Amino acid sequence: MSQRQIFDQVSDMETQIGELYEQLGDLKGKLSNLLEEKHRLEMENHHLRGRLEQADDDFKENKVVNDSSIIPGEGYDNLARLYEEGFHICNVHFGTPRQEEDCLFCLQFLSKTK
Repeated sequence: MSQRQIFDQVSDMETQIGELYEQLGDLKGKLSNLLEEKHRLEMENHHLRGRLEQADDDFKENKVVNDSSIIPGEGYDNLARLYEEGFHICNVHFGTPRQEEDCLFCLQFLSKTK
């Protein structure tokens, strides 16, 4: 192998190393951008989870307040009166006379609406 061929091969290798170095720099920049975006998304995710938990807590507090303020209406009064008169108000035996004993289904229905 002549000195000229060796010099050409070294020159080609130098060019290839330069191109690889440039590609490595590009990959390093892309990796840096991806890491920054990952961090930004993690922060946004953390922030959104906090907001979701706060909204969930507010909803639960509001629901407890609303549940306690529900006043039985006229329909509930009518069903309670029918039950006291001796008729079933449950979906199993609705409208049939009770046999002087309490019906668990009817009682459960009445307790749900209180």
